[in-house]
Amino acid sequence: MRENNSFVISIAAVSGGGKTTIAKHLHDTLKQSKVFYFDDYDFNGPDDIIAWVDRGANYDEWDLTPLLNDIEKLLDMSPNYIILDYPFAYNNHRLGKYIDLSVFIDTPLDIAMARRVYRDFSNSDPKDILNDMDFYIAKGRKGYIEMLKSIKPTSDLIVDGALSISEIVEKVSETITRGN
Repeated sequence: MRENNSFVISIAAVSGGGKTTIAKHLHDTLKQSKVFYFDDYDFNGPDDIIAWVDRGANYDEWDLTPLLNDIEKLLDMSPNYIILDYPFAYNNHRLGKYIDLSVFIDTPLDIAMARRVYRDFSNSDPKDILNDMDFYIAKGRKGYIEMLKSIKPTSDLIVDGALSISEIVEKVSETITRGN
């Protein structure tokens, strides 16, 4: 823990894996916490994610300055906890140095895909869903596999994403309590 006593928790998972949901519920559980959501930011990064994965997925290619600035400002206020809905765990070195606990929600890919379809296509034409599935099968799955290959093994805590929200939050909270 840093001298300002804030404990920074990163929640990672594949798309549809539960990052945002767990971050929200963890925020509700932990007193004096602040949460940042990756999708609330417009980052400079690779234009083509699949080409980026094919090149070796260098997470430092992402310029996370806006999020880093917000974290640094908040650290000055010393909340008890800072929760990051953030897919890269320690793998972006500029941001990784702030993380005290990296959690990977290990959600089976079929569950993550079903969640994505509900989230992203609930009011869409069925052809849009089929086009997305075609892309996933042809190329997109590489991005999911990359996370399982590089983010999951570098995380401090791996939690089964098929568990209920409350069970996942409880496991993360127990780990935080044991670590403090």
